[in-house]
Amino acid sequence: MTVLKTSFRNFLAHKGRMALSAIAVLLSVAFVCGTLVFTDTMNATFDKLFASTASDVAVAPKKNDDAQETGKPQTLPASLQGRLAKVPGVAGVEPHATSQQITAATAKNKSISPTSGAPTVGTNWDESQKKSVEITSGHEPHGATEAVLDADTADKHGLTTGDKLRVIAAPGDFSVTIVGIATYKTTNPGAAVLYFDTPTAQTKLLGSAGEFSSYGLTAASGVSDEQLKKDVTAAVGTDYTVRTAAETKAENKKDVGSFLDVMKYALLGFAGIAVLVGIFLIVNTFSMLVAQRTREIGLMRAIGSSRKQVNRSVLVEALLLGVVGSVLGIGGGIALAVGLMELMGSMGMKLDTSELTVKTTTPVVGLAIGVVVTVLAAYLPARRAGKISPMAALRDAGNPADGKAGTVRAVIGLVLSAAGGAALVAAAQSDDASAGSGMLGLGVLLTLVGFVVVGPLLAGFVVRVISTVVLRAFGPVGRLAERNALRNPRRTGATASALMIGLALVAALSVVGSSMVASATEQLDKSVGADFIIQSENGPLSPAAVKAVKSARDVAHFSEYTIVNARITTPDGRTATQRLSAVSPTYADDVRAETVKGKLADAYAADAMSVPEGFAEDHGVKVGDRLTVAMVDGRTAKLKVTAITSDDTSIDKGAMYTDIATAQRYLPADKMPLDMMVLAKAADGRAKEAAASLKAAVEDYPQVKVRDQADYKQLIKDQVGQLLNMIYGLLALAIIVAVLGVVNTLALSVVERTREIGLLRAIGLSRRQMRRMIRLESVVIALFGALLGLGLGMAWGVTSQQLLALQGLGVLDIPWPTITAVFAGSAVVGLLAALVPAFRAGRMNVLNAIATD
Repeated sequence: MTVLKTSFRNFLAHKGRMALSAIAVLLSVAFVCGTLVFTDTMNATFDKLFASTASDVAVAPKKNDDAQETGKPQTLPASLQGRLAKVPGVAGVEPHATSQQITAATAKNKSISPTSGAPTVGTNWDESQKKSVEITSGHEPHGATEAVLDADTADKHGLTTGDKLRVIAAPGDFSVTIVGIATYKTTNPGAAVLYFDTPTAQTKLLGSAGEFSSYGLTAASGVSDEQLKKDVTAAVGTDYTVRTAAETKAENKKDVGSFLDVMKYALLGFAGIAVLVGIFLIVNTFSMLVAQRTREIGLMRAIGSSRKQVNRSVLVEALLLGVVGSVLGIGGGIALAVGLMELMGSMGMKLDTSELTVKTTTPVVGLAIGVVVTVLAAYLPARRAGKISPMAALRDAGNPADGKAGTVRAVIGLVLSAAGGAALVAAAQSDDASAGSGMLGLGVLLTLVGFVVVGPLLAGFVVRVISTVVLRAFGPVGRLAERNALRNPRRTGATASALMIGLALVAALSVVGSSMVASATEQLDKSVGADFIIQSENGPLSPAAVKAVKSARDVAHFSEYTIVNARITTPDGRTATQRLSAVSPTYADDVRAETVKGKLADAYAADAMSVPEGFAEDHGVKVGDRLTVAMVDGRTAKLKVTAITSDDTSIDKGAMYTDIATAQRYLPADKMPLDMMVLAKAADGRAKEAAASLKAAVEDYPQVKVRDQADYKQLIKDQVGQLLNMIYGLLALAIIVAVLGVVNTLALSVVERTREIGLLRAIGLSRRQMRRMIRLESVVIALFGALLGLGLGMAWGVTSQQLLALQGLGVLDIPWPTITAVFAGSAVVGLLAALVPAFRAGRMNVLNAIATD
């Protein structure tokens, strides 16, 4: 009980010094709890949506992952409806005609498709739709020119009843008038949804009045879903997918859950980094508090406290810190989850805060993480406190460093760093990507731990170098700042290590991202001869859009590109499903692929093809061999191998080429996949005119983008940049915690040096000089962490790029402007971190400071 009272009294006495550590715990726990609450809410929301839309039993086509991309969904015959209606236990059959491969545009040719990646869905209006939505304005659709639009999409684009829309689908384009607005009863998952009457949905979306995409069955009273599924399967056979409502919900949840799991574990990964950085802050805090209370602890030992009691006293303080920080973090996590829901709402996915889901396990997990991490981080300082002898009560203050422990630490750190460096070198020299990735992971782990352990040893050398460049210009104040930073290398190393972790990841990702962009740019310059690349933003190009593209003037030629799924049997007797790139013969001029044998132009002759180098080696394929190529949904061809292409590329790496006319010869017209893109070569000297003509030709198709090579390079750069910016934003939490560590170290250091500061002021150091000394010390620590982090991160990034080179991304590009900006920014961060501690040091009363014991 005495230990508990003492711990509680000490905790309250040093609550100001504990505050920043509590914030670190708060932020880490908030990130974890916020992620859990957000993903649990998303799961619960989708569960309600799926429950409201699932039929008792659903009948759909057998899933075929190898089906050709025709722009039309797989369908069932309309005649099946009558057979299903006669199955015992079926009370009703609702036919569905649905497609997720459409685009809708306003009268001004502005696409209303979501920008979040969610689809634009077209479906027929029937009684089953009333489970999930209700028409809140207008009426149901009737006839080929009417449609109902979901309320969220209508609000986003300012649409209402009476407005016109043009729908672009694979069977053809058609225009409709909005006659109703449908509001979701649960949550709109982010899709734009258009409802048509059933005949319109069949003919305009599926391309045939005799087909449906699925059927929803209602079970008669007293008939279970499982029994109805058995009866339906017995009646129609096993050629269809038959699922109960529970199975449909599970399947839908599986598709969404995979995305949510990726998001969840990615966010938790960044939370883990923040927790790791927070550990350094907590260790530093308790180490300094123990050092400052050496005489106090020695006195406690002198009057009878045992080592265990002292140890326990420090751990109880850590427990209190963990509990306070965790409780606040749980509340912060719920607020963070609400913020993420609002962010998703701005992207088109409306999540109602009334559906906020906080499971019992979430606060338990948050509390456990905060408390366990804090207590574990305080364990070593607590052990150090327990070793303080009663004689320490007679000394001034401070606990002498253990020189032997420092030597052992330095040796271990150097060994780990050397082993990590060797693993990175092995990864960079690896010829196998999977083996190299394993060595890279090992190298990253060992070098990170090694640098953390060897940090105090590095501080003695690196801080002196930085000080020579940065601090010597500030004269005696700069030298004082340098000595303060070197006074306790272990503390300086731990503080810098926290910042090092975040910046190492930033540097590594910057190198990888920049190298990816540079490699793709080089490959474009090297391989792509076309002037323009025409693609759709939401899937393949519709036939109408391709026709519009080909109507453009001032173009020398067009090259169509599509993917055909086929089962290829090789000379070694093995059969596997492969993707054939079916292209126009001019594609050989538009995309220059190197060959190791044969001529690529010959692959575009009738009944000819090329194979990639790796495939040829694995299957013993030679130029002149004939492969059995069974087109999925089509006929079987015997195609002659006329070229073997090099794998040393990132564009079309591993592609098998054939003439698009060959594919058309072996596939029915309705099974021929849509063009994935069209390349265009401008007529000589007519590039500007061709660009204007192409853009004018696709003006009615807002989903189609015409890009020249410069535009395409910028697109790649923007895509990589968006991904990196998102990751940097998540890493910012770890960097914020690291900055708090710098602030805390300086604040406690100022308290520790109160008497020293008073003496310096007494012998003539001005307040301004005192504040400058604290700020310069902070800048040096921050630059030390940045130098270690950036150096380590660049090593990780260079190694990662060497592995990417095995995939054709062979250009190493170190983004020196970014690296320099981060290094300079670290100095600014150090400066800002010192503002409050420097202000407090400057305001100290000289006499009171000197009198401090």
